[in-house]
Amino acid sequence: MYKNNIMASVKAFIRTSAKKAEKVSVRFRLSDGRKVQLFHKSEIEVDPDFFDKKNEIIKAKVVYPQNMRTKFDNDVADRKKLIRTIYDNTLELTSEQLDLKIDQALHPEKYQTDEVIEKPMTYFEIFDEFLKYHNVSEGRRAHFRVLKRALQRYELYRKITLDIDTITKDMIRDIETFLKDEKGVYEKFPEIYKLIPESRIPQPRGINTVSGILSRYRTFCLWCIESEKTQNNPFKGYSIDAEIYGTPYYISIDERNQLFQKDLSDRPQLAIQRDIFVFHCLIGCRISDLYSMTTASIINDAVEYIARKSKEERPVTVRVPLNAYAKEILNRYPENEGGRLLPFISETNYNLAIKEMFAAAKLTRMVTVLNSATREEEKRPLNEIASSHLARRCFIGNLYKKVKDPNLVGALSGHKEGSKAFARYREIDEEMRQDLVKLLE
Repeated sequence: MYKNNIMASVKAFIRTSAKKAEKVSVRFRLSDGRKVQLFHKSEIEVDPDFFDKKNEIIKAKVVYPQNMRTKFDNDVADRKKLIRTIYDNTLELTSEQLDLKIDQALHPEKYQTDEVIEKPMTYFEIFDEFLKYHNVSEGRRAHFRVLKRALQRYELYRKITLDIDTITKDMIRDIETFLKDEKGVYEKFPEIYKLIPESRIPQPRGINTVSGILSRYRTFCLWCIESEKTQNNPFKGYSIDAEIYGTPYYISIDERNQLFQKDLSDRPQLAIQRDIFVFHCLIGCRISDLYSMTTASIINDAVEYIARKSKEERPVTVRVPLNAYAKEILNRYPENEGGRLLPFISETNYNLAIKEMFAAAKLTRMVTVLNSATREEEKRPLNEIASSHLARRCFIGNLYKKVKDPNLVGALSGHKEGSKAFARYREIDEEMRQDLVKLLE
């Protein structure tokens, strides 16, 4: 059973009888909508005349020892918090079970036995162990952390505790729905995102993005089975939508030069980012690798780096010789903060600057893109969809046009031989079609 309302409340109150007692027990009521009412009678006592029913504390105007006032108010607040925690972490609960769990929390020694029982790991303790020991690059590890935070928010949203032994295929389906509609969840329950925040407000996720997250989740579940944490495989028989990508678009060498030659002297900060983007087009690395480069990355007129995405799986040094344009750009910025290769700004602001520089250089031609949510083709102006990854596409796409050998290009882009990812960058353009047909002459 899912608890949909995250607004459960706990109230402290007292009961008085006709025969006035000097002290009464403080009682608690947890309410979650109309269907859930749980009660707990505590050992906390108070004089009925001193209890502020509205604020659930000792009345402000009565004479009362400060230390006793503080203790009472704190005891009531702590008990309310404990009740809420127990409720949030228990699927089904009665008032009697609530009393038992409170007693177990307050007096654990009563429930100890001579036998030492190892406390089972929680779901996210197991996830942390997976992150520690599963051999993936730091970039992929960051993606797994995104998954972990999404699952933690799902727990809060559904008011359940995930368990590797009991999670089912139906729950995976429900998690998929949650991932697709996190923007709606955020708008309805912003409290969740204060507890488990992200760096930006959730946006609608496309099918490819959700499929990627679910694929990583399946990897974690299979690791749990291989590590003998469980025998339960909630993904058995569950179909994850295939990731579909449209034909990659990229700027030509002429367009790259048009951008490089654009006079941006009236916008010097944008001119700096334009130079970085053009340099990016000339070395073709991933944005994470670009931002990690320092002056030490330049060796004998070439940039050298180990691609972070494959550093732990296949540590191969990528070496890209610098052409005249690349050397000119580096000479413009010989010294940068922290020894960085170029004056980088945040990735978010870099992507915004790329859109601005494309508009300024009139790189606004229409391109066909695949809508990630609907998987329908759309026509969009280049300046609206340009981003840092377009520099990598520019490098790969234009080189492939020249040499038509994916392995040669892959040696400069950091793709391994036969990479499926690399295939997305290959575009059989009109010139290549003509070359192929000529083979039949």
